[in-house]
Amino acid sequence: MFNTNDQLSKVSLSGFEAALRVAQISLDSAERLVKLNLEASKQTLEENVKVAKALAGTTDAQEALKQINQLATQSVDKAVANSRNVYEIVSAAQSELSKLAEENLGSFNKNLITALEGAAKNAPAGSDNALNAVKTSLAAAAAAVNSFSKAAQQVAEFTDSSIKAASSATADAVKTATKRA
Repeated sequence: MFNTNDQLSKVSLSGFEAALRVAQISLDSAERLVKLNLEASKQTLEENVKVAKALAGTTDAQEALKQINQLATQSVDKAVANSRNVYEIVSAAQSELSKLAEENLGSFNKNLITALEGAAKNAPAGSDNALNAVKTSLAAAAAAVNSFSKAAQQVAEFTDSSIKAASSATADAVKTATKRA
């Protein structure tokens, strides 16, 4: 006999586990971002103290300008590196969440089809066409989600390469501008 309560319990438990996993991924990513920002702030403060001390002891204007240009270059380099790190953390979290969503959708579809097959065994005669239509619709929806997921992954890969290229170009432009100054 087909037991709806067991099926609902399994779906509920699966949803609860997915929600816990989403919370864990979010907290891990937030923790990594906070650590990254605290470390960057700490390093920036320490470096600014060193530069301030060096500038205080400088009497030559050219030397002071050179130190300020070096500080600007280092700041841009660190900002670019920090933005890369932030992007990597966010991208990794997005990837994990997408994977989790795909797994849960696949599991949900499988459980739904199993439930439909169980219902079909107890369904009145002549309902086969309706159940087959529902199964076909689910298969089409799963294929569409799979296509969207692949397209989103391609967009993410393109964005990743674009971000890396843009940050490298920015760092190179700053270095070139500093050398001219």
